[in-house]
Amino acid sequence: MNATQEKLKVQLEQAIVSAFGADFAGVDPILVSASNPKFGDYQANVALSLSKKLGKQPRAIAAAIVEKLDVSEICEAPEIAGPGFINLKLKTVYLEAQLNEIQADPRLGVPAAKTPKREIVDFSSPNIAKEMHVGHLRSTIIGDSIARILEFIGHDVLRLNHVGDWGTQFGMLIAYLREVYPDALTTANALDIGDLVSFYRKAKLRFDADAAFQETARQEVVRLQAGAEDTLHAWKLLCEQSRREFQIIYDLLDIKLIERGESFYNPLLSGVVEDLEKSGLLVENQGAKCVFLEGFTNREGEPLPLIVQKSDGGYNYATTDLASLRYRIQQDEAKRIVYVTDSGQGNHFAQFFQVARKAGWIPDDVELVHVPFGLVLGEDGKKFKTRSGDTVRLRDLLDEAVSRAHADLKSRLQEEERQETEEFINEVARVVGISAVKYADLSQNRTSNYIFSYDKMLDFKGNTAPYMLYAYARIQGISRKGDINFEELGNNAVLLQHETELALAKYLLQLDEVISSVEQDLMPNRLCEYLYELSKKFNQFYDRHQGVQVLEAQEPQRTSRLVLCDLTARTLKLGLSLLGIQVLERM
Repeated sequence: MNATQEKLKVQLEQAIVSAFGADFAGVDPILVSASNPKFGDYQANVALSLSKKLGKQPRAIAAAIVEKLDVSEICEAPEIAGPGFINLKLKTVYLEAQLNEIQADPRLGVPAAKTPKREIVDFSSPNIAKEMHVGHLRSTIIGDSIARILEFIGHDVLRLNHVGDWGTQFGMLIAYLREVYPDALTTANALDIGDLVSFYRKAKLRFDADAAFQETARQEVVRLQAGAEDTLHAWKLLCEQSRREFQIIYDLLDIKLIERGESFYNPLLSGVVEDLEKSGLLVENQGAKCVFLEGFTNREGEPLPLIVQKSDGGYNYATTDLASLRYRIQQDEAKRIVYVTDSGQGNHFAQFFQVARKAGWIPDDVELVHVPFGLVLGEDGKKFKTRSGDTVRLRDLLDEAVSRAHADLKSRLQEEERQETEEFINEVARVVGISAVKYADLSQNRTSNYIFSYDKMLDFKGNTAPYMLYAYARIQGISRKGDINFEELGNNAVLLQHETELALAKYLLQLDEVISSVEQDLMPNRLCEYLYELSKKFNQFYDRHQGVQVLEAQEPQRTSRLVLCDLTARTLKLGLSLLGIQVLERM
């Protein structure tokens, strides 16, 4: 809720008590943004909800509330509409004062958290010895944006990359490489990531078909767990090789992460099993140690257990996740832990969260949140694949977006007969291409699948990154044309005289509300929607007062309009930065 809405809510609550007595303290005035601007800016619907309790008609209740309501500093005289809606229209002078106030605020009116918390965002999480592919795109981008927003609000955010760097697959790969390419286990950079992935696939085929090789691979796992020097050295080389490749992607996407893989928690797994045993939750089932869960059944309708130790004494993902959860609560002292993974893992998170709660490991002040997301689909509506049917490498996907942005820019420059340096073209193409991929993902409701289309995401029309970047660059163009330094405008008075100015002003003042909502529900698409609507409202303002008209207007309108341009640009820049998107001064 933004500051204005909060003030109105308080005034309405006081008016309800004044009208009907102390028994109605705390009644929600049901204050929402008006759906139609002609009815005002806000609408309080509380009268309808109180009708039965008071035994009165809603319009009579609304009239009694309005009689006691003092919002004269903020709104025009309240109006009652329909069956009892209380419509509130913000005063122009109030809007001007609010904009004048945020001009000097680098946070643009968005308050910092009153009680900052330690929050963990667990995202990206690729597997060692495998290339990052399109399946890692959403976790990486959504997780980074959530972390950026929480950091901006003022929380102490730990960005964790829970990479798959332990387990049977390493025994399998090391055993195979000992036979076919032993240098890879002793020499750094003996393989590139493509070769490593190829060897991994061959090792997997061998593992699935050859019982003797399976046993050799298991022995390598035992040696790894025991800390055998040669196996441990080989494992470290493989991890480092993958890590370098991951970093190329993270640098392209401007992603900051702290790697803490599954291996980090390996020494803690036996303690998880011991503590679950002490709490009486463990049940032995077909030689495995399990916890039976409420609300989960198999196909036969029988209770479904969560296995924490396999019959051969090994551990699995659930054990590691339980160990990591305990560590994050006890050692990292996190108060909210956010896991950004695909929706297909929803049951897994519900299950190990339930086990942790049953074991009493989650304090009342700690919140666990699974942030699920849907699939990336091709234009055929199926999982996004290459033409040959392979999973799309993330590096290839990003390179293709930049390449297409480069070709599009070259074409536009030719049409406009503009001459630009190759350095300029390459930088704009990089920013537009990467931003287009990020924004296309973040602008979707993350719980839904979405269709990946280079043409749509690189379009300069519609809800796309190029549209937003162009709106920002347009404002910088006004600055260059008029030789204006926006930072030197000072704290000048904003005067709102035209409907497009009013519409833009009202939207600029909603940023705090939008960021607050994303903090709560972790849905970055809400911020995308806001920035898109803001860009549209700015373009309507711009079309009404063309850049030339802004610069040639008489004072004080000229400076007022320049301030509106500057506030829009700063809001776009801040909002896009929270999505992990860099702006461009020229396009």
